Amino acid sequence: MNVEEIRRQFPILDQEVNGQPLVYLDSAATSQKPLSVIQALDEYYKGYNSNVHRGVHTLGTRATDGYEGAREKVRKFINAASSEEVIFMRGTTTAINTIAQSYGQDNVKEGDEIVITHMEHHSNIIPWQQLAKRTGATLKYVPLQEDGTLSLDDVRETITSNTKIVSIMMVSNVLGTMNPIKEITQIAHENGAVMVVDGAQAAPHMKVDVQDLDCDFFAFSGHKMAGPTGIGVLYGKKKHLNAMEPVEFGGEMIDFVGLQDSTWKELPWKFEGGTPIIAGAIGLGAAIDFLNEIGLDEIEKYEHHLAAYAMEKMSEIDGLTIYGPKDPSKRAGLVTFNLDDVHPHDLATVLDADGIAIRAGHHCAQPLMKWLNVSSTARASFYLYNTEEDIDRLVSGLVKTKEYFSDVF
Repeated sequence: MNVEEIRRQFPILDQEVNGQPLVYLDSAATSQKPLSVIQALDEYYKGYNSNVHRGVHTLGTRATDGYEGAREKVRKFINAASSEEVIFMRGTTTAINTIAQSYGQDNVKEGDEIVITHMEHHSNIIPWQQLAKRTGATLKYVPLQEDGTLSLDDVRETITSNTKIVSIMMVSNVLGTMNPIKEITQIAHENGAVMVVDGAQAAPHMKVDVQDLDCDFFAFSGHKMAGPTGIGVLYGKKKHLNAMEPVEFGGEMIDFVGLQDSTWKELPWKFEGGTPIIAGAIGLGAAIDFLNEIGLDEIEKYEHHLAAYAMEKMSEIDGLTIYGPKDPSKRAGLVTFNLDDVHPHDLATVLDADGIAIRAGHHCAQPLMKWLNVSSTARASFYLYNTEEDIDRLVSGLVKTKEYFSDVF
């Protein structure tokens, strides 16, 4: 990877923040966008802005080709068996809620079990809490190991013949833990459960093959993988999607509308009610082209290097606690930490004064914060445009922050 050449594709990085060159270390929250994605959006709005599927005029045809072409790019990107299994949605949150409200409502009843883990993002907790409340099902949690990983023995013990849905993130947005999704899926299927995968932190950083994983559903967001905000993907096996009812009704998703009853279009359109996210899908397609040109294997390898480098340098700072697996090869490209008694928000504010952007808070993972016995943490997350120099700036900023608060108190 030629990181300097890659960085030149991201115009937002070429600026100063508070008088210092920007160091952006918050890509787990949202990634920056390359010129090719920005230009794809610009070209759509300037050159062929139109609604899709409905019109026979030239602009409508071009827009439809762009929109459906992006769907095929997504299909290849995750190796889905058919483009009918690729549903465009607002993001991971909408996708998981759709699964819970449609598949879950029709297939979960009182006495059944839904299994998740303590490390899940709120978007993969609250929909299942609500489903359990509506149906009388039991929500169960696979316990975490001391280092924030999952034991397959614990998975086997938690999932039973009463389990109907297992929903687990592929990569933790806090711990960086990379979960053994393929093995967990096999255990779920052995017990008659379906497997839902939150892929928001996986799809941008590593190759995903949904057929190899054999998961039943996979959800991810475009804005974390160099694409636009407001666009994401729900992948589902065709047998499940065909049996599921839509949760949003209106134009685009209908076949026939009568006075008292209506029928739905075939997949994938029955889940895409209303004017779809046309520009977002086209931008996501451009982001996939960009990532494929670099290579997901190369991106993953480089991010492992950055994580290892960051953990080595940050571990030299007295009073700094790093959460998650200690082996960099077992974690994704992020480091979550706390520094002595400095509140993460104070830490992030001081770093921002030096042009360094990190995330501070509970990271939409309050149950995990409770498990860690902290109220909040700081997080530095890396992507293909970050460098060792960025990490050096972070480490220098942390040392400076530690000295500042030591003097104050």
